[in-house]
Amino acid sequence: MTIAATAPARAQAGYSPAAANLAAREWFRDAKFGMFIHWGVYSLLQDDAWVMNNRRIHLSEYETLAAQFNPTRFDAAQWVALAKAAGARYITFTTKHHDGFAMWDSHASDWNIVARTPFHRDVVRELADECRRQGVKLFVYYSQLDWHHPDFHPRGGTGRYTGRADSGDFNRYLDFLDAQVRELLTNYGDVAGIWFDGQWDKGGDWRLGQTYRMIHDLQPAALLGSNTNGWLQAGEDLALFERMLPGTESARLDSARQQGVPLEMSETINGSWGFRLWDRDYKSADQLIRELVEAAGQDANFLLNVGPMPTGEIQLQFVERLRAVGAWLERNGESLYGTRGGPIAPRPWGVTTQRGDRVYVHVLDWRDQELALPSLPRRVRAASLLAGGARVPFTQTADGVTLTLPPRTAGEVDQIVVLDCAH
Repeated sequence: MTIAATAPARAQAGYSPAAANLAAREWFRDAKFGMFIHWGVYSLLQDDAWVMNNRRIHLSEYETLAAQFNPTRFDAAQWVALAKAAGARYITFTTKHHDGFAMWDSHASDWNIVARTPFHRDVVRELADECRRQGVKLFVYYSQLDWHHPDFHPRGGTGRYTGRADSGDFNRYLDFLDAQVRELLTNYGDVAGIWFDGQWDKGGDWRLGQTYRMIHDLQPAALLGSNTNGWLQAGEDLALFERMLPGTESARLDSARQQGVPLEMSETINGSWGFRLWDRDYKSADQLIRELVEAAGQDANFLLNVGPMPTGEIQLQFVERLRAVGAWLERNGESLYGTRGGPIAPRPWGVTTQRGDRVYVHVLDWRDQELALPSLPRRVRAASLLAGGARVPFTQTADGVTLTLPPRTAGEVDQIVVLDCAH
């Protein structure tokens, strides 16, 4: 994805987060794990969320999909229950992807699921209500990029082959964008945040100052982020990274760390965001657990995506893996939930997390008996395995701590050693 950064002066200069926003940031850091959901009318074509662009489908052709979209097996309660079973503390849902199709009863345009489909149900409403019932927070993904709207002009690098007229008023499009975001923030109760995507598609003035101020005025606690792989702008509360760990070579971190905002990495279970029938490239549950742990070691959340089928059901391969991650978190969640990145930067053998006086050493890739750690800020008083509590022998000098690790359990993806440190 090519990132076209917007000048910081065009964002919300002078933004000072409200106390409720600062508290929400701490909650977000504690939550550690969320479930991403990419779902829309594009699922009918079973070829990912980018199918309109990738197959160069004209607008008049694409619009015929809406009359065929009738996902009668959609059940918000089942979706939210699956997120909880996976150990996810929040859901981020694509209320509008790049095809411009709104998954709620938008009054700003009839290009939405209530007005155009035989389903006639407001999916955002049902998800928001169910999240409140089950105690899961809801983030709303919204694409600033729009391949459908006639006023998204001049075009960016994508959506150039939809048959739209080569004209339009971008300010009028931004009025439409603000109207839809206002609907999401006023008609569905408290939302945990806005997850923007698509600003990278084109340069120019996105009028971010106006949009960001509106969001923070309407819901001061809502966390605002933009999918620009760490390129943080004034007014944003989160630094988002797509399919890359914060701290890796291509992920910018300087501005995010200087401003102390939470970090989040998003990833897919197979190779696709939306439902793709023939994508069998499924990551194993162990690989997903590793990615979750590695993100936590970088002091980042992990947002794991599912792309439901056109029926509204989530495919079995996703369900099985999510439940396996949840079972692992049921046993080991203490080492992730409520923690921050640990005192030892990520190493080839693994990462560390920390809560108070307790450091969790996540040994992912190490088969020798002894593991040498660098010196820690405080003296280690005791070391034990998180699983079962068995004592782990160690020696401690001014140069560091050496752990004597027991044999790994067969199939153990992460051997977690708990270090209790002096106050």
